Amino acid sequence: MKHILTAIVASLGALTLTAPSAHTQFGFGGIVYDPTNHSQNLLTAVRSLEQINNQIRQLAHEIEMLENMARDLETLPVHVAEGLIRDRIARIRELMGRAEGIGYGVEEIEVEYEEVYPETYGDTPPDSAVLVEDARQRWQQSRTAYRQTLIVSAGALEDNETDAAAIGELVAASQSAVGNLQAAQAGNQIEAIQTEQLMQIEAIMAAHYRAEALERARQLAEEERARARLINFLGDDSAYTPGG
Repeated sequence: MKHILTAIVASLGALTLTAPSAHTQFGFGGIVYDPTNHSQNLLTAVRSLEQINNQIRQLAHEIEMLENMARDLETLPVHVAEGLIRDRIARIRELMGRAEGIGYGVEEIEVEYEEVYPETYGDTPPDSAVLVEDARQRWQQSRTAYRQTLIVSAGALEDNETDAAAIGELVAASQSAVGNLQAAQAGNQIEAIQTEQLMQIEAIMAAHYRAEALERARQLAEEERARARLINFLGDDSAYTPGG
């Protein structure tokens, strides 16, 4: 297009230099030729072509902008976090729900804790066989609590390999993103996986502190059981002093 415009302008320049006066006209077989009018027509055509060329360039620029906007809004084809996190949360819930004995429910703890870990057996404690059975139940409670801590921790370690692979895939997707939306979605999924890992840490801490609390409660209950057994042996608690 630029070459055509240049050639036309050059022709107009040559025509202007060689053309007769503005009012000179030539007749050929009854046809009147006016060089000035011809030059003006050519100039008008050149200007029209230049306007069309500018419009074409503008349209091409607008098309490029629309294509860039479309790429910028293109969604991420990788969705590794959604199903992974949903399954992981379900697994955490399942592991925490497998707690034997006193679990994690507030109402359950309030009801069962006093039964398993009595503050006192009173002045007339039960028979030694009952005391021994209570002690065994508390020992079993502490044992299973520590076992659950190990299970929850092991489950979190097993999930780390899957999380690492998922994060690596999302990082690669972010680096090859064609637009801001894909990069943002990849970043959001990485943050979601990190949040899920924090939930795992919270579950491990809850299981650990539960085991520690139950073990400490068992130790305190054993002190009370020792007092009750001494009362049964002596028939009187006057000789027993707590902490003595």
